[in-house]
Amino acid sequence: MQKRVIAALTVLTLLAGAGPVAAQNAASWEIGPIIRGKNYSQGMPLRPRPTRTGWQFDFPVGSAAAGHVHYVTFRPGPISPQSRIVVRYRVDAQAGTRFVPQESPDVSATVSLYFQRRGDNWSAKGRYEDFRWYAPATTVREIVPGEHEISVGLDDPNWISVLGRTAGSKSGSIEAALADIDRIGLVFGSPAARGHGVYATAPARFTLLSFQIL
Repeated sequence: MQKRVIAALTVLTLLAGAGPVAAQNAASWEIGPIIRGKNYSQGMPLRPRPTRTGWQFDFPVGSAAAGHVHYVTFRPGPISPQSRIVVRYRVDAQAGTRFVPQESPDVSATVSLYFQRRGDNWSAKGRYEDFRWYAPATTVREIVPGEHEISVGLDDPNWISVLGRTAGSKSGSIEAALADIDRIGLVFGSPAARGHGVYATAPARFTLLSFQIL
């Protein structure tokens, strides 16, 4: 009896750790998005580089023509609507480096969380308005050197759809997306265009320290 209990606890422990471990495996992540065969993260590799604790990538340098990073995502499998996402990351750059949103170069570059429903056609029209969800504005972070954390509950009513409607304003919309989730991850852009791409004015690196779905 005692052996069976120990074995059961071991299985539960492994299952409990599977989410965060998979989330930090660089091979599971994709730098994109890839839409109708085109990768919008120009000048970037398809995968981030693995590190001891997660992964990292270097920002394209110099101008939008050199490239820009948009979405870095993975497929999480089923997750609970009551889950909380906690992300820790580090940005390394020399003094004076500026991070530039390639579509809005006069504003601050940001990183934030998002998730996407399966089958999105990227049109944001009709029912597809509720297929991509971006984390509440209070959790958006300006890209600056140092170690940082983002923490947000999936049940927060201030998640916004691709056209800016909050989850709390349209009952059941975010829940439907979570029930058929395809991708989750980080987006790089600006406060008004979350995943529209960022480059740096000098060599700079983004390192994921941990990505947990709790």
